[in-house]
Amino acid sequence: MTQTYDHIVVGGGAAGCVVAARLVRAGRRVLLLEAGHSHHHPLLDMPPGIFKMINGSKFMRYYRTEPQQHLDGRQHEISQGNVLGGGTSVNAQVYMRGRVSDYDEWDELLRGNNAGIRWNWEAVLSHFKGMEGNNRLSGDLHGSEGPLLVSDPGHIDEVSRWFVQAVQRLGLPYNHDFNGPSQRGVGFYQFMNRRGKRSSAAYAFIEPLAKDPRLTLRLNSAARRLVIQNERAKGVVYTDQSGTEHQAYADADVIVSSGALVSPKLLMLSGIGPADGLARHDIACIADLAGVGQNLIDHPEVPIIATTNGPYGYFKQGQGWRMIKNGLHFKLFGAGTILSAGVEAGAFVNPADPDGEPTIQAFCVPHVYLDRDILTLVENTYGLTVTTVVVKPKSRGFVKLRSADPNDMPVVSPHLLKHQDDMQEMIAGQRYFLKAFHAKPLADRIKAVAVPRENDLSDEALEKHCKRFVKTNYHPAGTCRMGPDSDRMAVLDAAMRVRGIENLRVADMSACPNINAGNTAAPAMMLGDRCADFILEAGAVTQSRGMPASELTNLP
Repeated sequence: MTQTYDHIVVGGGAAGCVVAARLVRAGRRVLLLEAGHSHHHPLLDMPPGIFKMINGSKFMRYYRTEPQQHLDGRQHEISQGNVLGGGTSVNAQVYMRGRVSDYDEWDELLRGNNAGIRWNWEAVLSHFKGMEGNNRLSGDLHGSEGPLLVSDPGHIDEVSRWFVQAVQRLGLPYNHDFNGPSQRGVGFYQFMNRRGKRSSAAYAFIEPLAKDPRLTLRLNSAARRLVIQNERAKGVVYTDQSGTEHQAYADADVIVSSGALVSPKLLMLSGIGPADGLARHDIACIADLAGVGQNLIDHPEVPIIATTNGPYGYFKQGQGWRMIKNGLHFKLFGAGTILSAGVEAGAFVNPADPDGEPTIQAFCVPHVYLDRDILTLVENTYGLTVTTVVVKPKSRGFVKLRSADPNDMPVVSPHLLKHQDDMQEMIAGQRYFLKAFHAKPLADRIKAVAVPRENDLSDEALEKHCKRFVKTNYHPAGTCRMGPDSDRMAVLDAAMRVRGIENLRVADMSACPNINAGNTAAPAMMLGDRCADFILEAGAVTQSRGMPASELTNLP
């Protein structure tokens, strides 16, 4: 049976949930396809629950990288949400928007023949504010009435407080709002949760529409290819949980929101991408766009791990009698460790220029925190992990097709720390935060720094440490980036439309020209909100000309 809608959104992640919800609320009939599972699960709901799943769960999909020669052939994994809400249903819930200069940079990169569309801070701020329901902040920079619930940490571990105090002793000021006028400083993050329950894109934007007949949600439904006719997107071929194939059609825009690793894969499977790469898999090229799958950006993170001289932090708090005690405490009093996402504090610093824009973001995790491929390298005991993250990396990787079979995982090569400037910034970040372990009051609780070994902190030793321990910060981006017509690698124009194909847009972190400084969930939702605006503005212009919905064109 043929299914026809006004719009089809492929991917129910952070951006996909927002764009689908906005279109439904505007009166459009929307099909939302999500390859993953329902977001209703108690471990997903509670802030720290994901730490029990992160190294193996059906709610995550693990993309194993190609051997990274610059990392001595190491392979690592990039885990992504396999669930409605995408990363917002499985992440640590840190609410970060990036800084003013991030979006002013986008605006400058997108200048030119892009119909005067602006992407500077002023253009995106209203989207952030409109979605935000902050429990402490309001005014010019924050919203307090939006559906996305943003809160101060419900529980702060003593280790996190010691970290914040120690870093202040290094000369970094206390920052009460990392989404405020300046990122620089140390303090406590805000989180996308409230009273012990996650506020994901699924809960904030899709859940309120559960009974709206204009929204059709299909879970466990993976898109196989887009239907393109006469250089126009007409629909999607997808399979349901049983493997049965279906086709769905849209009178207006099809929006791809499958994330920076899957959106380019879907475009390429549909004949949109570099012609030579498509030919290798016998895929007919409909639109020769060399940039599809290129420009993969991710935030690299490297841990500093220390053991403590007492039972501090969250070690074993999710096991045995401690887990029962913490659960009862939450049920009876609505308080305790369950209100923490497992990370509460962090910092932004520029070690080379203390007054300059930060080059490093840090997260303080009050336990030993490692990726799956390096779990056995450090004793799992009472400890503390401080991860240092290069916020504006220069390294670029790629995503390619492994075959023409939609079931095959893509070839992913992120090239973390491949650019020597990234490595030097990471080494500087490691040196800076190693000093915090020797500053009071944190120093009084540290037994020993396990990695990197402090008996050799030369550039060579720290580079070796970084190569062995670097991991994704779970922020892949840039693989279908926006750009001006003069940029041959730009897949999208400034209205997020795929070049050469009508009625097709990409709305997720793959669209960004460069990655923002900080976590990417909030920017992804902003991109979804902005995409909906472009579509609705185009529809209003078209309808004012008396054209039927089936003849809608994507005017900016």
